[in-house]
Amino acid sequence: MGVPKFDSPEEEIKKWLNHIAMICLSEDFQRLKKELEDIYSQSNLENSRLTAFQDALYAFLAQEEENRTAQSGAY
Repeated sequence: MGVPKFDSPEEEIKKWLNHIAMICLSEDFQRLKKELEDIYSQSNLENSRLTAFQDALYAFLAQEEENRTAQSGAY
């Protein structure tokens, strides 16, 4: 899917937002986010919940990109 551009058509942006929403609702995402929240909270990290959410989302998107690259055979 790739990263949306600001000049992307509205439909492409809607697809991207739907994709992110589906990731955020998944059990795997929720589990990782909670685990990161616990770790960050114990470390007294400021904004631990927000940072955990951001890091979990980034991890999922990076993993998808890595899988996409591996499937295309381009390294």
